[in-house]
Amino acid sequence: MSGTVEWLRDVYNKSDPRTSDWFLITGLGPLLMILASYIYFSVSAGPRYMSDKKPYELRNVMIVYNFLQVLLSIYLVHEGLESGWLREYSYTCQPVDYSNSPSALRMANAVYLYFICKLTELLDTVFFVLRKKNRQITFLHVFHHALMPVCAWIGCRYLSNGHGTLLGLINAGIHVIMYTYYMLSSMGPHMNKYLWWKKHLTLLQLIQFVVIFLHSVQIFFNGCNYPRPITLLLLFNTLAFIYMFGSFYANTYTKSIRRKDKCSNGITSNGKDRNKTE
Repeated sequence: MSGTVEWLRDVYNKSDPRTSDWFLITGLGPLLMILASYIYFSVSAGPRYMSDKKPYELRNVMIVYNFLQVLLSIYLVHEGLESGWLREYSYTCQPVDYSNSPSALRMANAVYLYFICKLTELLDTVFFVLRKKNRQITFLHVFHHALMPVCAWIGCRYLSNGHGTLLGLINAGIHVIMYTYYMLSSMGPHMNKYLWWKKHLTLLQLIQFVVIFLHSVQIFFNGCNYPRPITLLLLFNTLAFIYMFGSFYANTYTKSIRRKDKCSNGITSNGKDRNKTE
């Protein structure tokens, strides 16, 4: 047991010297406090506070918030490409560059901004609570929002560039589309006719995790000099998201289509033929 503790302490202390003193990166404690407060507010304190109150009207706030998230995501895609993935990086093996080269430092700053964005995205759940959209606060939603800042923190503190940063690039690209959808939907019901692609957005989120898994797993077969323990953690994280997003997609869209098909054929939810008199 003591050997394991020593190993964990050794790993924890081997941080990237370029980023280890950045705000909220110096230690894990402040981040864990933020996430603990987020989870407590999302599943307990927030819903109890709103139980006897009317939902807040946050239309303008949400339009501005989602618009800013779109801009930040576009900027992250640009920085991720220009810092390496457009020309310099190898898609089969990209070790971490701990030098102070302009491209390495530029990617480190992009990874840090990605981490900050994961924290601002916690407001997604806060808005659900204040608008009394408690059905949207699922285990998948809270788990995803709570885990991503931890992953981003690990990346910024230990691996601020290299192979794993493709995750952030792909995720930022998906978020450009996702927050555009949220921005349009927050404008009011009159926009619903333009939002037929919600199903495809969920599918894109699922595909991103499959691509990230395939991109990461090759590290174990091509001899790449990229930290395998972190890669293994990323793979387990990605598999969990594939399972949960896949289950959500199947339950929300595949099964609902089957239920609609049964209803259209005259079968009710209790298995009776609605075209026959009882």
